[in-house]
Formats: sequence, structure tokens, C-alpha cells
Amino acid sequence: MDTLSRLAATIAERRAADPETSWVAKLNARGVPVIARKLGEEAVETVVAALVGSREELVGEAADLLFHLLVLLDAKDVRFEVVLAELERRDGTSGIAEKAARDQ
Repeated sequence: MDTLSRLAATIAERRAADPETSWVAKLNARGVPVIARKLGEEAVETVVAALVGSREELVGEAADLLFHLLVLLDAKDVRFEVVLAELERRDGTSGIAEKAARDQ
């Protein structure tokens, strides 16, 4: 099992934990809109780090972004494996061709 798969499993376990002791449980207790906003904040911070931050800042923000994406997927009952399967399905297809197929 790779790091992201292990993290997704940990997030799924922590959803039911005590919100006083678990960030994942606290986010889930506040609801999907709060989780989605947090993901958006992390995305913006990642962009800012890419444009004006150091390499280390970008790495940290990218890790936060991936973490919060996994929290959102879990909150919406979307298993990480489903996202990986979609990426696998797209493997070898140009992004331009894939987007054109979706637009039809």
C-alpha cells in the first residue's frame, strides 16, 4: 500500500474520532462546505507557494492540499481507489483529447 492509500485509510478511520482530538473528525463535524473551503484555501496557498515561495514551502503546501483533498473525498464517500482508477483509465490519453471527449 502506498503512502496516499495509507493516508486515505487513516482519514477514513479518524472521521469517527473525537473532534477534540482529531483534525479530520473536527472538519467532518463542521461539514462538507467547511472541508471544501479548507481545500480551496490550501489550493490557493499552494499556488502562492509555487509563484513566490521556496521549494520547501511548495512541498509543504502540496502535502496539505493532498491531505485535505483526501479528507473531502472521504467526507463525500468517494474512495481514493476510485480516483486512482479514473487516473489509470486516463493513462496514455492526451489531456487535450480527454477534455474534448468530456465536452461532447
